[in-house]
Amino acid sequence: MAENEVKLTKLAKCAGCGAKVGAGVLAQLLEGIQIRQDPNLLVGFDKSDDASVYKISDELALVQTVDFFPPIADDPYLFGQIAATNALSDVYAMGGEPKLCLNIMAVPASMPKEAVHQMLRGGYDKVYEAGALITGGHSILDDEPKYGLAVTGFVHPDRVLTNCGARPGDVLLFTKPLGTGVLSTAAKAGMASQAAMEQAYQLMTTLNKAARDIMVKYRIHACTDVTGFGMLGHAYEMAQGSGVEIELRPADLDFIPEAVELAKIGILPEGMYRNRTFAEAGVDVGEIPLWQQDLMYDPQTAGGLLMAVDPSDADDLFAELAEAVPSAQRAGTVRTYRGGKHIFLI
Repeated sequence: MAENEVKLTKLAKCAGCGAKVGAGVLAQLLEGIQIRQDPNLLVGFDKSDDASVYKISDELALVQTVDFFPPIADDPYLFGQIAATNALSDVYAMGGEPKLCLNIMAVPASMPKEAVHQMLRGGYDKVYEAGALITGGHSILDDEPKYGLAVTGFVHPDRVLTNCGARPGDVLLFTKPLGTGVLSTAAKAGMASQAAMEQAYQLMTTLNKAARDIMVKYRIHACTDVTGFGMLGHAYEMAQGSGVEIELRPADLDFIPEAVELAKIGILPEGMYRNRTFAEAGVDVGEIPLWQQDLMYDPQTAGGLLMAVDPSDADDLFAELAEAVPSAQRAGTVRTYRGGKHIFLI
């Protein structure tokens, strides 16, 4: 095998955001840790949000996040692009603009230098596309390759978006199709077509920059990117954090067609089961078929933005997103919390 033909996914037990620690387990791990108070810390880890936000002045706040994972693609350059796209997404979800990035990398000693170079080049190219800079980083030797970024962005303190501000009446819009986790799992078993994987890779390397640049012009009350916890996991966090109910309409969501067929025959990632365990107690699935439920629990890598927009702005925002994102979708609505379940599938 030539140096540039290294099969990265064969070196990893889990792929992409499918390797993410489950939300329920993560909450238990953080339980009891003392939270330091600082009036300038606008968003911290206690909020289950996408990134932290620290106010520097009346005009400037820093948005900081870190994200890395094992390979989700065999091609090192493509893997680097996907990992960078995913890491940058958390800053976009907070309404921020990425500015500075640091590489985080773990590689086996036997990994060809050209493969490592291509992985880093993929990350650099995607960061530069975002208008940000890579200024250094840290690397270690490990049996399993991993790559990602620590990202710092800027946002106005009064324009920070969190996942906790959704209001009854808000319209939920979403910006990418679902199903990349199922396809990535199928690909490891040689069960996904080349065409479907090319579609998945295109989605996973599409920055959420365009979606962010559009949405900040409108009255957005809450936003999160749908990644490792799946649509239902992230929507559940938004509903809980906002103290509301969320009504989702699976019929209006965009599922990658081949992922649908794979889900129907039970080709599902381990992370889907973790996400279901975390959120299912708060979800009323109604009469929705199991395959749709599974795809809504499917862990996404570099997934789309889920935004709760003021109903009077929803049509204009949707029209503008439709011209700029992979798939603009009216995912559902926000309702007043009545006690009990937080998510309703209709």
